[in-house]
Amino acid sequence: MALDELKSALPDYAKDLKLNLGSVIGNSELPAQQLWGTVLACAIAARSPKVLRELEPEAKANLSPEAYTAAKSAAAIMAMNNVFYRTRHLLSDPEYGTLRAGLRMNVIGNPGVEKVDFELWSLAVSAVNGCGQCLDSHEQVLRKAGVDRETIQEAFKIASVIQAVGVTLDAEAVLAE
Repeated sequence: MALDELKSALPDYAKDLKLNLGSVIGNSELPAQQLWGTVLACAIAARSPKVLRELEPEAKANLSPEAYTAAKSAAAIMAMNNVFYRTRHLLSDPEYGTLRAGLRMNVIGNPGVEKVDFELWSLAVSAVNGCGQCLDSHEQVLRKAGVDRETIQEAFKIASVIQAVGVTLDAEAVLAE
């Protein structure tokens, strides 16, 4: 199982990550599509080849082809949006916020899965990428759709653990060279 492989690859100093990986993915109460879409989108966003190689097959096995593609689409579109909106937010000139983005984002309107699932995956990727404006936007859409705070927090807990596992394993790979 991918989780066991990742946990065994983690060094002893990252014991908390081993435990958290098992709990946030292995014991999640999210429905399978929300869970594995979040895992896949965050594994892509984390940019760790090992994490993606280990988690992608299980995500693919637990997602419909449409959900699999939509989770990858969430990671792709948020890679662009998180940089764009975070930059616009961080610039001290508020006039940038009044300019038309002029970027295509059609997948957000028609992701091929339930809108709530895509929004949850987008929020999780935004957590990995650190875009406060996107986090607020997706959280508001989810809350208006009736999604509770516990579900939203579950998504960014998954994001935080996957990111930390990726950082740790990539650092260990470099140090082992």
